[in-house]
Amino acid sequence: MRTIINNARIFDGTGAASFAGSVCISGERITEVSELPITPQSDDQVIDAQGMTLMPGLCEAHAHLTWPTSVEKFVPGMYLPPEELALTAARNARILLDHGFTSAYSAGALSKKLEISLNEHIVSGGMPGPRLIPSSVEREPPNDSELDPGKVEDHQHGPEGMKAFVKECAEMGAKAVKFLISGESALKPGASHELLYSDEELMAAGEQARESDVWLTGHAHAAEAVKIGVKSGFRILYHCTYADDEAIDLLASRKDDIFIAPTIGIVQATLDANPPPHMDMSHMKEDAALVLEAQKALVPKLRARGLRLLPGGDYGFPFNPNGRNAWDLELWVRHFGYTPEEVLHAATELGGQLMGMSDELGLIKTNYLADLLLVDGDPTRDVRILQDKNNLKMIMKGGDLYKASAGLVNANHH
Repeated sequence: MRTIINNARIFDGTGAASFAGSVCISGERITEVSELPITPQSDDQVIDAQGMTLMPGLCEAHAHLTWPTSVEKFVPGMYLPPEELALTAARNARILLDHGFTSAYSAGALSKKLEISLNEHIVSGGMPGPRLIPSSVEREPPNDSELDPGKVEDHQHGPEGMKAFVKECAEMGAKAVKFLISGESALKPGASHELLYSDEELMAAGEQARESDVWLTGHAHAAEAVKIGVKSGFRILYHCTYADDEAIDLLASRKDDIFIAPTIGIVQATLDANPPPHMDMSHMKEDAALVLEAQKALVPKLRARGLRLLPGGDYGFPFNPNGRNAWDLELWVRHFGYTPEEVLHAATELGGQLMGMSDELGLIKTNYLADLLLVDGDPTRDVRILQDKNNLKMIMKGGDLYKASAGLVNANHH
């Protein structure tokens, strides 16, 4: 059975202007994109888009499915018992899909195996959720911070310890392994400028990642953290806040195989947060103000060098819940000078590239996977409409209709 979507405004993900057209889907793939209506055959299901916007599904480049808070459920801290955490992660996966995110690249988990198991359930069709690059627990050296997500039981040190950790994650089924290359000043003043690993340790991690065929994901604020992340072969670096000219040159030299996600959502959410009286967020707010200014200066420089930047704002914290992910798009327009088309291109076509599926994901194009959204309104004029899941009249993943509002689909019987 085919699905025909006629009478749509198509934003194809390339960043080019939308055009009036139609799409035919057979199985899990797009088989035709036409500027004319497509004539249905018998037994096709037909959707009249009524001029709504058809676009590729969004990609969350910094997914934390195990960070507990979502738009549906507030969790005051970061700790949940294992059973509760597992169910919450499954719920967060469904929430992301509900909000139009058909792909997600994990930026680290609170559990070694949870995302890997969750992904098996999503892939088998047992649970709703985005296509997922699952990660293991975030790796950082032992510390006394109250938010130590990377509580790894056996912290080996040195290059061999790093190799063993990466190898273990790969053998468990992780596809990405996250390292905190620098600290995080929001949690501990000054920590963003501190390196947590030696060059030798990260070079060894990179070597093992290539051998085990997994990707390295790095939390890197300090310029030196960005440099060692590039040299050791990380696939994506988050933040990059204090990258200097040398770091930018290094990034540019690897622009065909590295991605950057500045994570503006958490920064703005920190500035906007109204914490209860017993919670002092003043140092976090001071740090967020610095990070915002640094990133506003940095992003245009990175774009000018042709680097691939992706939205993803560290959602899942109590004041920045999972499900709010599309807010990043608005912030990119507001703070980074992107047009709506440009940030939608970053969240779709570039997202497909991050997922390692550049030839089949992130565009409305023949032979690409049918991960599609039908949006009531025009996000290329106002990206904010993607923040309300009620504006998503259809969500399709791999040709399957995950959501279709009442009366949208008509069977075509002759």
